[in-house]
Amino acid sequence: MSETTVLHVGGLHWATSERAIETRLLRQAGVEAVEANAANQSATVTYDPEVTSVPELAGWVRDCGYHCAGRSVPSHVCEPLEEPSVRGARAARNAVTRHTPPTADAAHAQHSAQEMMGHGGHGGMSMDDMVRDMRNRFVVAAVLTVGIALWSPMGRDMLGFTAPAPFGLRDDVFALMLSLPVVFYSAWIFFDGAYRALRNRTLDMMVLVAVAVGAGWLYSVGVTLTGGGEVFYEAAAMLTAFVLLGHWFEMRARGGANEAIRALMDLAPPLATVLRDGEPVEVPTAEVQVGDLLLIRPGGKVPVDGVVEDGVSEVDEAMVTGESLPVTKSAGSEVIGASINTTGTLRVRATKVGSDTALAQIVALVQEAQNSKAPGQRLADRAAFWLVLVALLGGIATFLVWLWSGASVETALLFAITVVVITCPDALGLATPTAIMVGTGLGAKRGVLIKNATALEASARIDTVVMDKTGTLTKGEPEVTDVVVDGIDEAELLALVATLEHESEHPLADAIVRYAAERGIAPNGLSSFRNVPGHGAVAEVSGRRVVVGNRRLMAHQGVEVGALMERRDDFASSGRTAVLVAVDGRGAGVIALADAVRETSAEAVGALHELGVEVVMLSGDNEATARRIAGQLGIDTVIAEVLPGDKAAKVAELQQGGRRVAMVGDGVNDAPALAQADLGIAIGAGTDVAIETADVVLMRSDPLDVPVALRIGRGTLRKMRQNLGWAVGYNAIALPIAAGVFAPSLGLVLRPEMAALSMSGSSVIVAVNALMLKRLRLPAPPPAPQAVPP
Repeated sequence: MSETTVLHVGGLHWATSERAIETRLLRQAGVEAVEANAANQSATVTYDPEVTSVPELAGWVRDCGYHCAGRSVPSHVCEPLEEPSVRGARAARNAVTRHTPPTADAAHAQHSAQEMMGHGGHGGMSMDDMVRDMRNRFVVAAVLTVGIALWSPMGRDMLGFTAPAPFGLRDDVFALMLSLPVVFYSAWIFFDGAYRALRNRTLDMMVLVAVAVGAGWLYSVGVTLTGGGEVFYEAAAMLTAFVLLGHWFEMRARGGANEAIRALMDLAPPLATVLRDGEPVEVPTAEVQVGDLLLIRPGGKVPVDGVVEDGVSEVDEAMVTGESLPVTKSAGSEVIGASINTTGTLRVRATKVGSDTALAQIVALVQEAQNSKAPGQRLADRAAFWLVLVALLGGIATFLVWLWSGASVETALLFAITVVVITCPDALGLATPTAIMVGTGLGAKRGVLIKNATALEASARIDTVVMDKTGTLTKGEPEVTDVVVDGIDEAELLALVATLEHESEHPLADAIVRYAAERGIAPNGLSSFRNVPGHGAVAEVSGRRVVVGNRRLMAHQGVEVGALMERRDDFASSGRTAVLVAVDGRGAGVIALADAVRETSAEAVGALHELGVEVVMLSGDNEATARRIAGQLGIDTVIAEVLPGDKAAKVAELQQGGRRVAMVGDGVNDAPALAQADLGIAIGAGTDVAIETADVVLMRSDPLDVPVALRIGRGTLRKMRQNLGWAVGYNAIALPIAAGVFAPSLGLVLRPEMAALSMSGSSVIVAVNALMLKRLRLPAPPPAPQAVPP
């Protein structure tokens, strides 16, 4: 059986560099699929564990020239060095696996971090360190470029700079000296990256920049060493500075796109209070083990998943599940790691720790989605590879054509370098990954977990949403909808019935007791309670004989219900369950019950209609019950009396009619339909098999999040198309200008340094445009409650 691992790859700067890793790994035995992602420096690898292993995969990545410290991380994650708080959260997440005890794995996580600190080189840095390194390289290049430009033909002729070069040196010799740190420090990452790519028999943006900088600089060195002449030190230096500037801004934007993962990781508290021999002891969360008894004080965070053994409190789960209201917890209640205890003190027995916690699973799902590639991205990746080849061939062709037309070597070389630089396809490679990162992160903040990029893209094209009724549109539990009385006060009737039903274990009895309690009606004294299985119950309540049940029970007890039977039939015909009540031998009332509709279901249906989506309700209930619920919610189409095994067939019928269908469900019997649909959406409170089968998981179990998921999908797809359009259009327009096609007729010439600024600006525009997705208008969730300070 295949397994999938996520390797975090340090030094994967350029989107076009992804192919080097993918090409190398796919050549290895046992590797079935690879998706490298420069946007968050990762590679998702599907492999056969009987043929290869995670340490071997990490070793092959290092052979590519990238950093991957993951020789034996059981969670299959190779982590780059990170800030202490994030690293601590990751250590907690990775603390427990199937094979390794928590303390060993936590120690391994720290060892990996220490190994990376001492590893050196650009690849062993965190994203923040890499941004700082890129800034430092840019600053060095920018400062020295100013000097190179002043003592160049540009400074002399265009700026009128007249100061002689220091130490009596020629201008070109002094420019050569200033250019050495630019080439061998600032620009060295380009040559290093180009070497990696060529060694792995692929082409990427590093190759283009290295060729452009190297060609201009080496030509200039040759001219200088052979007596002087026209040189391009300022062009090579400016090219380096502008590419570094653009990439610095781009990396900062990419860091913003991944803030959702950081925010999730920061939710885990670094320390937990464990009761040892009755005494509270603070330990790192990574060292908490299953079975430990935890003390959670008011205002404190729950460190891991567990079950309350003692205490009563309100727990705020908003940051994990998106649920806006605090949830009451008492003995036997489950609590989620990273939720906030707001009022009372709780003693919690740890049941899931490390990578098994709900928070770790959420982080893993979001990371998996961000690492995945949409179908359109795979095409863009292939196009980017061929565009690099076109750029190199185009540069050579441009050089030869200008030489053939009679231009000087210097002029031909300038145009060739400009062509190579302007066609760098980094923006094309970043077009969709950045949008996917922002879109999945946006969903995670709202409790909408999108498992992969394909699901994100599919959600944008949905025109029909099929919703299971029970547990999705409804709560899956009965509630009282109507109370009809005859010759008795309603409050008195409810008091008598609630007293009797308080002794019953039937779900309908619980609903009636709750209904009475909500109206301040408490049960009275009761005697001689007798349950009649399948029919109802009889009891003496405060000296009065009370019968509650169906018509057969009434007939058996000799009760004449009269006109109440007509009301009972009316309720039954509309899909309600009707319970007859007799007091002291005569009919006294009818209580109607029905499955309780979720409070936000009608709003969810309305929001889907605003998106132009048709809503279909799928139910195994009878036609009357289904149509009553549909009428309440404004649903377009009802498919009732569907057997559990036929739900997938009904979805397939809609698809055969040309519909793009999303299925929303929560139960085991929904799993086949979720798999059949173009997009499967599982309610988070549903069964594990439904959640496993679905493409999207709604953590709040709120149908209102269905239109939220579709809006996020549509917004993300729109950004992906905008970015791809910009990247392709930019190259189509810029290439002929760079080649000098318009130079003879219009005098339109683009120098290499301006081409570098334009190319880098294109990548920045793509990244920033993806970040604009954060401004997507979504229905505002209710404000989360504030935690009570300790």
